[in-house]
Amino acid sequence: MTDSPWLVVGLGNPGPGYAQTRHNIGYMVADALAERAGGRWKSHKPTRADVVEGRLGGTPGVRVVLGRSRGYMNESGGAVKALSTFYKVPPEQLVVVYDELDLPYETMRVKLGGGDNGHNGLKSIRSSLGTGDYYKVRIGIGRPPGRQNPADYVLKPFGSTERKELPLVIETAADAVETLLTAGLEVAQREFNS
Repeated sequence: MTDSPWLVVGLGNPGPGYAQTRHNIGYMVADALAERAGGRWKSHKPTRADVVEGRLGGTPGVRVVLGRSRGYMNESGGAVKALSTFYKVPPEQLVVVYDELDLPYETMRVKLGGGDNGHNGLKSIRSSLGTGDYYKVRIGIGRPPGRQNPADYVLKPFGSTERKELPLVIETAADAVETLLTAGLEVAQREFNS
C-alpha cells in the first residue's frame, strides 16, 4: 500500500438526459458515496472529471478520491488515467463501479481484475491504463427483454418496479465499496457477491 488515496470511479454518461438510465448506476453509487464522505462534486479541469475528496468507512476512515468522468462512457479511460496520475493512485487502489448486463437486477459482484465483458467503459479504461487489474464493483441490471438491443437497453431508464428497489441497490453497492476499502476483497466478496 502507498500513502496515496483510494480512487473510486463511478461510470456513467454526463447530463440530465442520461441521469436515470441503467448505464448510469455507477454515477448513482458515486453520488451516494459522496454524500457519505460529506463532500460536493467539484469540477477538476486537468482530468476532465468531477471529484470529491474525503474519507469513507468510519473514523478515522480511509482517504478517498471519488471520481466521475465528464466525458461519455466509451471515453472513461482518459479521465480514469488522468485522475490516477494526478493523485498518484496505483491500479491496486482503484475501484470502478459500473452496470453489468450479465448479472440479474439487484445482484452484484466485487472482484479484482478480469475481462471487460463487452463493456465500453471498461474497454476504454483498460486501453488507457494498460491493465485490467483493478477492483470492480459490478451492479446487475439484467439482460434486455426479448430482442431489444443491449445498447438501447442500457440507455433506457429503470422500469417502475426496478425504481422501487433502486435506492436499496445503490446503498448496498456503496456499502460494498466501503467494505472493500476497509476490510478487503475477501470480506467484501463474502458479504456482497450474492
